[in-house]
Amino acid sequence: MELLIVLVIIGLLAAAVGPTLYKRVKQAKQTATKDQIQSFATALDNYFIDLGEYPDNHQGLLALRNNLSSNNRWDGPYMNKEIPLDPWNKPYIYRSPGRSGGYEIISYGADGVEGGDNENQDVTSW
Repeated sequence: MELLIVLVIIGLLAAAVGPTLYKRVKQAKQTATKDQIQSFATALDNYFIDLGEYPDNHQGLLALRNNLSSNNRWDGPYMNKEIPLDPWNKPYIYRSPGRSGGYEIISYGADGVEGGDNENQDVTSW
């Protein structure tokens, strides 16, 4: 009987706390995406300082790890680890030139489609 009471109490706590924790996980993914895009921005700025231009669309973010342009001024790798996927296991989208010039980095969120709200909201570098 005591074990049944303990299980009921644990169940009630899980029902009360679970939705709040799930909501925090969604927010954490958005925050992690913003932080990762900022890391890309720092690496891209260092790349620009060395080469005088940003990687083109074909080279993309992989140019931060490998000298894809065979340029002798390349002084990378500009990122210590491999280029990660976004928190929803989709590749980041890199465009150069971007909408505001330079470049842009985009994650389309959980749904992988442009636009959206909440966890489907796009996270961009601009």
